Amino acid sequence: MRILALDTALDACAACVFDDDAGAIAAESLTMARGHAEALAPLVARVVAQGGGFEVLDRIAVTVGPGSFTGLRVAIAAGRAFALALGAPCIGVSTLAAIAGPHLREESGQAVAAAIDARHGQIYFQLFSARGRSLVEARCLPVREAARLLGTGVVKLAGPAAPLLLDEARAAGARGVVVDSQPAPDIVWVARLGLAADPQTARPIPYYLKPADATPQQGGRVARA
Repeated sequence: MRILALDTALDACAACVFDDDAGAIAAESLTMARGHAEALAPLVARVVAQGGGFEVLDRIAVTVGPGSFTGLRVAIAAGRAFALALGAPCIGVSTLAAIAGPHLREESGQAVAAAIDARHGQIYFQLFSARGRSLVEARCLPVREAARLLGTGVVKLAGPAAPLLLDEARAAGARGVVVDSQPAPDIVWVARLGLAADPQTARPIPYYLKPADATPQQGGRVARA
């Protein structure tokens, strides 16, 4: 089975064509805080051309959040459109799960905490066991509270906010080690999780853990007649 994975949820615009037998066929990731909508189409064109064309794709995967309110919608809209045109399923992949995925090692016995900066002293946080089971469900909470949820063992910290979480963990007496602080998940892992997911339950729907920072201005609104 061959899948096209897309990610625009955080500070990167990425695409990957992945085959469950051959592995990653083509992948590209561009670090950016803005401009995902303009960058995604040409990036997908390059990656899909290297990966054998749209006609060989069996499904599409997109990161659904948590992440940027506007950014993650770019990949979701594109993924849905490609899936509709191809008659293929579109799979939604958690950004936190994709961040934690490369660092899950059952033999290590170490839990993995995925952390994304949610601003204003908060992070998007989820804690996984070494086998990938969710120990603390995804949530948005103050960094200090997240540090207290790490437990007593050494925890692997991954994601853009991993260094921030490490500082609070040390202050709280918890033990952690930063294994990854990249600005976005590995797009290959988005593809892997997309292949493993059930299309009936992993829906391509935005996954928000907090309200938008920006809200419509109420003052000065013209009253309707």
